[in-house]
Amino acid sequence: MKIIKYPSANNWLPLVARATKSVTDIEETVNQIFKDIEKHGDKAVLKYTNIFDGVTLNSLQVIDSELEKAKKGIKPELQAAIQTAYYNITKFHAAQKTTRIAIETMPGVSCWQENRPIQKVGLYIPGGTAPLFSTVLMLAIPAQLAGCTDIVLCSPPNKNGQIANEILYAAALCGVRTIYKVGGIQAIAALTFGTETIKPVYKIFGPGNQFVTVAKQMATKYGVAIDMPAGPSELLIVADNSAVPAFVAADLLSQAEHGADSQVIFVTTSQVLLQEVLDEISKQMEALPRKSLVENAIKNSKAILVSNNQEALNFINDYAPEHLIICTNNDAFFTEGVCNAGSVFIGNYTPESAGDYASGTNHTLPTNGFSKAYSGVNLNSFMKAITFQKLSKQGIYNLGPAIQIMAEAEGLQAHKNAVTIRLNSLKS
Repeated sequence: MKIIKYPSANNWLPLVARATKSVTDIEETVNQIFKDIEKHGDKAVLKYTNIFDGVTLNSLQVIDSELEKAKKGIKPELQAAIQTAYYNITKFHAAQKTTRIAIETMPGVSCWQENRPIQKVGLYIPGGTAPLFSTVLMLAIPAQLAGCTDIVLCSPPNKNGQIANEILYAAALCGVRTIYKVGGIQAIAALTFGTETIKPVYKIFGPGNQFVTVAKQMATKYGVAIDMPAGPSELLIVADNSAVPAFVAADLLSQAEHGADSQVIFVTTSQVLLQEVLDEISKQMEALPRKSLVENAIKNSKAILVSNNQEALNFINDYAPEHLIICTNNDAFFTEGVCNAGSVFIGNYTPESAGDYASGTNHTLPTNGFSKAYSGVNLNSFMKAITFQKLSKQGIYNLGPAIQIMAEAEGLQAHKNAVTIRLNSLKS
């Protein structure tokens, strides 16, 4: 890790910057693939699947027999673990349901708000070096709870033309049956335009690499919503001498193994802890099967020594991490003061892995500093709020004069007349 000691706040900009390619570096490729898939549909999807995934498919859609086969390929203990996660995630997201909000703003004027599900949603599940079956749970469970009627799942096939058994098992557990063997840019384009086989959707969810991130942003140009601009995963840990060095190192390494472009940041007020954590990283990394990936991520990561808790908090809010672990003598100072973070993990016994898999919170979170403005995925991500109003005769009588005055002041005579004609009818 790069060690930075007592950096001035004036020099934080390079420290909070993410080492990602700019949109312009990728946009041309994404645009080309989008246009091809818009024009040629399945044929283009199959072509890019062959180019990027190295497999020739005869069919894009997963059939029921593949789901049954996948279930048989999952060990009972893994099935039980996935079911535990399913239960906790369902319980937490079901608790997020809100009731109809209604109020009479003045006599005769009733306003209310109700949530409605987004009817057609697309769930993107990365494959790559580690098929993220946990992401199926994080997206499909709230989609089902929200009442989305069409849930389409896309995930890249392996060299044998199959989606990982774990992904298919989790999808079936969540009641998702419309599944396609397609990943990357071509998956996002297919969900945007639709093809002969793949249904178009209104909103696309799910993490991915930088190409997927730019593809999702491209989708918005064609009227398709996305959950958030999410790129390579990241973690910031703030800790002091109350933290266990081995735990801190393990969490940093767990995030680093997502990929070489993952970024981990360690912020501490303790010089002693900093060195102990670095020693633990070196020791623990040797035993990791994904050591080469981890090493590259760690090389691009930072250990930052700061003077006090306030400086650490200021840095956290400037960096706006996807994941934030707090392990200090004064956790409340940080939990109460943090404004910008996707998901927060508190104390020595709360690894980020808990939220990644099974505690109940969602792991689809904003990266690249977007937690300054975006929330992580939650039940409301799959819904939209519709407002209603109803005015009685008394209501239009009470409110009408104010509307008339405001409409006339804006020069919108027809707006005024829509009220005037009603008020006049009450006089007759």
